[in-house]
Amino acid sequence: MNKFPLLQMKKITKHFPGVLALDNVDFTLYEDEVHALVGENGAGKSTLMKILGGAYIADSGEIFLDGKKIEINNPIDGINNGINVVYQELVLAPHLSVVENIFIGQLPKNKFIAIDWKQAKRNADEVLRQLNVDIDVNKSIRDLSVAKQQIIEIARALQRKSRILVLDEPSAVLGKNDIDLLYKIIRQLNKNGIAVIYISHRLEEIFSIADRVTVLRNGKLVSSNQISEVTKETLVKMMIGRDLRTTEKTAYNDYSDKVLLRVENLSKSDWYENVSFQLHAGEIVGFAGLVGSGREGVVKTIAGAMKPDKGRIIVSGKEIKLRSPNHALKNGIGLLPRDRNKEGLFLKRPIFENVTIASLDRYKRLFFLDLNKEKKGVESFMCDLDIRASNANQKVVNLSGGNRQKVVLAKWLGARCKVLIFDEPTRGIDVGAKFEIYQLIKKLSSEGVGIIMVSSEMSEILGLSDKVLVLWRGKLAGTYFGKDATKEKILKTALMGENNNE
Repeated sequence: MNKFPLLQMKKITKHFPGVLALDNVDFTLYEDEVHALVGENGAGKSTLMKILGGAYIADSGEIFLDGKKIEINNPIDGINNGINVVYQELVLAPHLSVVENIFIGQLPKNKFIAIDWKQAKRNADEVLRQLNVDIDVNKSIRDLSVAKQQIIEIARALQRKSRILVLDEPSAVLGKNDIDLLYKIIRQLNKNGIAVIYISHRLEEIFSIADRVTVLRNGKLVSSNQISEVTKETLVKMMIGRDLRTTEKTAYNDYSDKVLLRVENLSKSDWYENVSFQLHAGEIVGFAGLVGSGREGVVKTIAGAMKPDKGRIIVSGKEIKLRSPNHALKNGIGLLPRDRNKEGLFLKRPIFENVTIASLDRYKRLFFLDLNKEKKGVESFMCDLDIRASNANQKVVNLSGGNRQKVVLAKWLGARCKVLIFDEPTRGIDVGAKFEIYQLIKKLSSEGVGIIMVSSEMSEILGLSDKVLVLWRGKLAGTYFGKDATKEKILKTALMGENNNE
């Protein structure tokens, strides 16, 4: 490793209203490394990287590149210094082509000052060749998988002559094969002299891809080590300040015979086909499968966000034709979507409005809203779920990912749904907050709520589910109960469509 650092961030401090987000944090990056940045939600990771990328300006502190002090006051300053950030929520123009997204604002011109499309496509092909991927540059972004969209974000950063690439939760929505491809791309970038800062809550990834790891906790630097110097257990302890209890399932719910939800031969063209299952009061049903297996489509249909081509949805013995998420809510069904920012929250509105939006009737007095009752209700949820904010008036956009997810949870708890659907419940959530959400899911099931959970994390599926349904190419390929649900069986079914429930 080079002795002289490529990047040094010294004594970086940042305040938000009522919150000290970063407290004299130091961060060092070398040219020939993948450097993991970890910590609980709210630890300051994203804030530190937004300061590096120019989205935020530090209150105090200094940034050095190649030993020279630089000023980064906006994203353009970051890009001009060879610093590019690929955020968890991808920033692409879905209706434009791959080539347009890669060179947006920088498309080459010919001598007539018109866009030289042939040259643009050649340039795009060359950038993608450097990443060893084959993507049709004429395709619209909306026609690409999430994994390929992420590659386009990286390609855009690469053509800007990046020296530092920040990847914020890059694997949050990727399947195993896509993650393997991402690793190969990162190593290729490293060989090309691009240093990578990798933010992730999945510790197995940290040990697979990183050379060094820096831990933040409560806005402060805890430690910076070679990855070979730490174990998973010590890393977790540094992140949360305590040992983390296991999430392995030791007992299965004694759920009711009462059927809350019955799905019969549900089908949606190009999504899923003839899916049938039952959900009992107090039961946790896990949906497993690869990205694109149809899991997301099934749960969106049950939540009223997608209309099926055929099949029946029966809630508490009554068949319903769901017209919208609001109609599903009226029938006691709530969905915590995987993209909480776009589909689950009003980011620029305060916490209390997001929490009570689905349950305003509870806070009415005659024809008026009882503001004191609403305030007390929201404060109770914030306390019970440990939503870390200065007060209920704080805008959701200023919360960490984990706290945003808790706000979505509070919304559906307030609506008193009988069926709750968790689509990737801990996506982008730190290890400490994960345990809290697991406990909440178990608590809800013990109170008779029927839980449907879609997760790409095997530990969640095995640790929480009473029954596991595995989808493969849109079809229900396997159903496993209790201890019969093993990692080996689920993976084989998800990969090959073979039902091993014998």
